[in-house]
Amino acid sequence: MSPKDTTGTRRGDRFGAITPGRIGMAVVAVLLLVFIFENTREVKIRLLIPEVTMPLYLALLATAVLSGLCGWYAARRGLRRSK
Repeated sequence: MSPKDTTGTRRGDRFGAITPGRIGMAVVAVLLLVFIFENTREVKIRLLIPEVTMPLYLALLATAVLSGLCGWYAARRGLRRSK
């Protein structure tokens, strides 16, 4: 196989491929969103000193977004170090 004949390894092709990992992550994301939006009652959350009352789904959504950003940042840092 020649280097020009490597289908799916170019940088532009990797975003269009549907892989089992992407399907699994999509299923997890949908289940996470269902769980978040099913929990709508008001809760008290203590943020170090102040106590905040907010819907549980907003707290869960904020936690999921912040976790995703931390994971993305850690993955990007790992990719840069391995090169």
